[in-house]
Amino acid sequence: MSQETSSDVIKRELRGRILVVRVDHPPVNALAARVRYELQLAIEAAETNAAVDAVLLIGAGRNFIGGADIREFGKPPLPPTLPDVCNRIEASRKPVVAAIHGAALGGGLEIALAAHYR
Repeated sequence: MSQETSSDVIKRELRGRILVVRVDHPPVNALAARVRYELQLAIEAAETNAAVDAVLLIGAGRNFIGGADIREFGKPPLPPTLPDVCNRIEASRKPVVAAIHGAALGGGLEIALAAHYR
């Protein structure tokens, strides 16, 4: 049985005791402020849910996470920052696994490196 939660950029599905967190921000799953915020929420939700033993991070489409969102270049940064999200992933008491496929560029690679397993 699975339980699914969705936003416009992150899909969460509980498969057994694994929370699958899918970044779905076409065309390259760029790390826009909304994606960073939803990723952080997903990790926090996993930690507070006793039914979750681990988190699996995946990217929708052909990429894992393609780096910064160029539409945000030249604008004031919005929280959470990428280091905040990476620190949250690293500090998770539950294992976080990054299933990398396609591009994992810049911040996407940083997210993957913040995970406990790749």
